[in-house]
Amino acid sequence: METVQELIPLAKEIMAQKPSGKLVKLYVLGSMLALFGVVLSLVETVCSPFTASSRWREEEAAVAELRAARELQTQALREKGKQHEAVLCSRALSKRQQGS
Repeated sequence: METVQELIPLAKEIMAQKPSGKLVKLYVLGSMLALFGVVLSLVETVCSPFTASSRWREEEAAVAELRAARELQTQALREKGKQHEAVLCSRALSKRQQGS
């Protein structure tokens, strides 16, 4: 159906054919589902800018959290490397003292 104006002639034509009760119920159910789909699409269209901005904020927060975790990890690796260097340096000094 391209326009709503076609619905009234269609309804008159269906009623002129004297359809069974089950067929009328089927037509009504289909019409209600179509109307429900239109309403849902309108609500989605109206609300989509708000949900898109909230998703963007959530993604930015997740990226910031990952960056912070990566920074902490690299800092921990640097500290571990410094400790390892200190241990190696102290071993080297102790071996020099014993050797001389």
